[in-house]
Amino acid sequence: MQGQNQINIYLNMKSIFSLFLISLLTLTLNAQELTNELIWYSREFSPDYVGGLNSLNDGEHYVALEQNKTTNVTEIVKYSYKTGEMVSVIASASDIFGKTNHNIQGYSFSKDETQLLIETEVESIYRYSYLANYFIYDITTKKRTQLSNFDQGKQRLAEFSPDGSKVAFVRNNDLFYYDLKTKKEIQITTDGKKNEIINGYPDWVYEEEFGFSKGFYWSPNSDHIAYYRFDESQVKEFSMPIYGDELYPEMYTFKYPKAGEKNSTIQIHIYDLPSKKDLPILLGKNLDIYIPRIKWTKNNDNLCIMRMNRHQNHLEFLMATFKDDLPFEIRPKVFYEETSKTYIDVNDNLIFSTDGKHFYWNSKKSEYNHIYEFSIDGSSERALTQGNWEVNEFLGVDEKNGVFYYTSGEESPLEQHVYRKGLDSKTFKNLTPKKGWNDASFSTGFKYFINIHTDANTPYYITLQQAKGKEIRVLVDNANFIKTINKYNPSPKEFFTFKNTEGIDLNCWMIKPPNFDPDKKYPVYVNIYGGPGANTVKDSWAGRNYLWHQLLAQQGYLVVSCDPRGTMYRGREFEHSTYLQLGKLETEDFIDLAKHLGEQSYIDKDRIGIQGWSYGGYMTSLCMTKGADYYKAGIAVAPVTNWKYYDSVYTERFMRTPQENNDGYENNSPINHTEKLNGPFLIIHGSSDDNVHMQNTLNMVDTMVAQNKDFEMFIYPNKNHGIYGGTTRLNLFNKILTFTLKNI
Repeated sequence: MQGQNQINIYLNMKSIFSLFLISLLTLTLNAQELTNELIWYSREFSPDYVGGLNSLNDGEHYVALEQNKTTNVTEIVKYSYKTGEMVSVIASASDIFGKTNHNIQGYSFSKDETQLLIETEVESIYRYSYLANYFIYDITTKKRTQLSNFDQGKQRLAEFSPDGSKVAFVRNNDLFYYDLKTKKEIQITTDGKKNEIINGYPDWVYEEEFGFSKGFYWSPNSDHIAYYRFDESQVKEFSMPIYGDELYPEMYTFKYPKAGEKNSTIQIHIYDLPSKKDLPILLGKNLDIYIPRIKWTKNNDNLCIMRMNRHQNHLEFLMATFKDDLPFEIRPKVFYEETSKTYIDVNDNLIFSTDGKHFYWNSKKSEYNHIYEFSIDGSSERALTQGNWEVNEFLGVDEKNGVFYYTSGEESPLEQHVYRKGLDSKTFKNLTPKKGWNDASFSTGFKYFINIHTDANTPYYITLQQAKGKEIRVLVDNANFIKTINKYNPSPKEFFTFKNTEGIDLNCWMIKPPNFDPDKKYPVYVNIYGGPGANTVKDSWAGRNYLWHQLLAQQGYLVVSCDPRGTMYRGREFEHSTYLQLGKLETEDFIDLAKHLGEQSYIDKDRIGIQGWSYGGYMTSLCMTKGADYYKAGIAVAPVTNWKYYDSVYTERFMRTPQENNDGYENNSPINHTEKLNGPFLIIHGSSDDNVHMQNTLNMVDTMVAQNKDFEMFIYPNKNHGIYGGTTRLNLFNKILTFTLKNI
């Protein structure tokens, strides 16, 4: 009987396995084929998402800007965190604008949540900045007030004072505020002038590299405004032609400081509304500095200023105190400083305690990025997190309950989880233990948080959770979207590591073609970024790029990505190893990757191609020159080709100036290695790229022509660094696909 049972079990298992093979074969045969039209120009792959949520003061409700499916009108809708049910429509475009064609494009509340600032007719400028026309809407009386005379130009950055009685804003490079009681507009600065003087917002390089667009800040009691003043008159101009229907193109000219060139001169002022006194803050004799952040403490008269040297390896926190009896200027005092042999990263995670005695800040002053508590008088310092892992983001401190929240890679540098820890270090909990990548947004008062979970093969799974981690409900599961993806029989993204020639493990992923056969040899499409500040190898959803890589897999390619030295989440030594030599170690690592791939029995080592965008385009250009023996073909989109052409803040952070480090610049610039190019090479750029100028591509082309090298080039007229709009992305990826099928 025992033998018969074993036979029956064997037959049953054989039947089950046969059914599995039949099901798999059926699924494969019935799988639909991906196209660029589906990926880049259809709604086929549009997952559900919960974004743009703002917590209300009570911590029990949030609001979202939505479009009413029946009326097609935008509405600001109030929801309950606990139930997820809609509570009310706070305001709609028809309430505010009547039957006009205006829609709500952005909004913000006054502190007491009785008034709204409404944005309409929004006009984008750069990465974060935009112009708009603003209206003040009283929720109780339902009255609308126009913020400014629109004939004088659109406004930017409008913001209620904390007491809700005024609105500060910028117009035409000057700072203003509107008094809701007197109905009067008060002009604070008068010297603003395009391409010369900026008041209340940052210049181009500050916006791009320090990541902020607002340059004024209300004090807690609403009686002071601290603001930036940029004098960019000595910064050299960069011009780009904008092509249209006119006979001659229009020239767009703006100030862009390249590596080693003059930056704007910065001043910080405090304007006192009651006295109309405008006091500059003395920032020292050396004017060639950066002020990457300013922030009011909980004390109404104390402003913290971050001052950084041009090398960005010496950071100071200064305390500037406003006093009514100060006659001419404010003299701040240093209360914290930090130095590095390389550079210091700036972030928005500075938090001042309510008692005014402490502040919290995350830093890489040790080998890894961790959170610290410091006393303002300098008498104490303690690390709140420790270990051989990185804090990715400091989410905030709940002083009432004695805990703080953060995300980190404690489990793995490929993952991100949300943690709750006691300020006394006695309590600690991973609030999101599910493997993958988690992003949390907390309600006011830290009672709830909305968690967005993904992994490398799974789109957004969004939940509402209590502050201690208990899941309350699922907001989005994307079940239908997953069904849509599965119709195309996607291959799983698989993680692996290999050792480079220095013996360092590098993290990678691979997507194999459907019906992968290890006895066959496959071509490889290596997709990279490879630079500071962005990793491609994470256990997180990659959006439409995931589908693009699946399309390539369907076409018979192995798709691979790798994070070389210089990328994030693995400590300062790994991340800062490329200092003064951007491109050198990364190129060596990508060459090692090609060697490693070529050693695998299922890979055709003569058909390994590479593609990247921006920094990835830079790396692609280096791999096609310095690594020409290992990469058959390359596609560089919007590449840097010589760091001398890029902006001062970013480039000098990693390279210092060309005057100080000429060899570092020249040895790692692709334009100096084009004689090594021997494979098919496609270079693409947008003609209106304000970030990585088309100059990079044109100069690379110039040197390739001088070397009589064959290549392909395509320019997208009037497109910026993102190269998008209409059918642009579809055209771009069709071009990349055609080149790939022909050459790799």
